[in-house]
Amino acid sequence: MQLYGVRGYGSAITEAMLALTGQSYEFIDVDGFDQPGPARDRLAAVNPLIQVPVLLLNDGSLMTETAAITLFLSDQFPGLAPEVGTADRTRFYRLLIWLVANVYPTFTYGDYPERWAPSNPKELVAATDQYRERLYKWLEEQVTGPFILGESISALDIYIAVLVAWRPRMQWFQLNTPRLAKVATLTRTIPTIHKVMKLNGWP
Repeated sequence: MQLYGVRGYGSAITEAMLALTGQSYEFIDVDGFDQPGPARDRLAAVNPLIQVPVLLLNDGSLMTETAAITLFLSDQFPGLAPEVGTADRTRFYRLLIWLVANVYPTFTYGDYPERWAPSNPKELVAATDQYRERLYKWLEEQVTGPFILGESISALDIYIAVLVAWRPRMQWFQLNTPRLAKVATLTRTIPTIHKVMKLNGWP
């Protein structure tokens, strides 16, 4: 498989899932894709929406959208989601879609505020940052063990291991959502995931 992504971006989530399940893949770095140039052209050739991550499967088909990739990999390989038919699997579906439907958009708008609020970008950044913090405090209450769903790791924990590297960053999580901070720290100690985190510039 080939994974088109950028170090430090959300493609790290897919990369960590592939690593955790022991799948071989080639990382295609498209750093700079948000500006005209070779990286943008390379990404546009496989995903005209010019978004990462893109997972090119062995049969030549493409997967985009982090949640869709997560569900696909969870169906293909064990270790990313609870067993089908269990209550934890139901919670997994809910929290996965909740993350990408609620938390992700705050970065879409807050990271590029000049696109959406050119007259007052700082106000948009402040509003999305505050809203994201409220969302994380809600998620804190959903943690039921050392991992989000209890005793076993799932893809949800990989999301958190990456998200703590972004605003409001780990120190805020440690002070305001200590359970999420512990989930992220524990997840990052898993050797295969730790390697991916280091590749993406995170300890």
